[in-house]
Amino acid sequence: MKAKTIITFLFVAFTQLFQAQIDDKFYQPSKTLKPIDLKFEDIAIPVDKDTITAIFLKPNISKPKATILFFHGAGGNVSSYVFMIKPLVENGFQVVMVDFRGYGKSTGTPTHINVAEDGQKFFDLMSQRKDIKNTKLIIYGASLGSQISAHLAKNNKDKISGLVIDGGMSSFADIAAVFAPQFKDALAKMLSSVYSAKEDIKSTEGLPKLFVYSKNDKTVPFSQGEEIYKNAPEPKQFFEFTADHLSAVTEKPDEVVKAVEALIK
Repeated sequence: MKAKTIITFLFVAFTQLFQAQIDDKFYQPSKTLKPIDLKFEDIAIPVDKDTITAIFLKPNISKPKATILFFHGAGGNVSSYVFMIKPLVENGFQVVMVDFRGYGKSTGTPTHINVAEDGQKFFDLMSQRKDIKNTKLIIYGASLGSQISAHLAKNNKDKISGLVIDGGMSSFADIAAVFAPQFKDALAKMLSSVYSAKEDIKSTEGLPKLFVYSKNDKTVPFSQGEEIYKNAPEPKQFFEFTADHLSAVTEKPDEVVKAVEALIK
């Protein structure tokens, strides 16, 4: 084997190993499912040699206002975030919450790459279901879920009616730098090729967008929400509250529901 080939092989191997370690820092899945006090349907989707799972929650009305595809944060699983969508289901929205690889009942290990691939497959399959295809679609990203949500919105903007970014970081590199500021420049270079909300949001012109943030957020700096909002083309709305991370629906449930409804009016 020639020296150049060996160097190339080692470089690729090192890059893949490093990327896997970086991915491991972002995704913190849990297999422990909390009780869900709403009726739901289990969904399983094969991806490669793994399976990603989701739950489909429907309101008690014959015709839902819209369908929300919900992408949760770094920790827990779908059951950890039901509190966020419960007021929406109770007010006429149907919601599908997905667990990417490693989360909840899903198998495998999540990476930035397979989350993007699986996210698009999940979107394609859900949008073609009989009980979804004739409804308006809203993509909702919570915290880390903001990255795949903005990415899907960019690539499917003509197929959806709205996008919600709730407590989302501006990019993987930006949030990593918050917790390891001494490595800010290195992290920016290492994660430069990974999709980011602050860049993908620029390509959502014409799509109604809702940004939900708190100045008292102890997890994601308020400034990162401001940056995504600044980069976003119209139409857009910024919803500010005062509680901690992802607690808008706890503090102002009625107002949050109205803000989401405004996306489809």
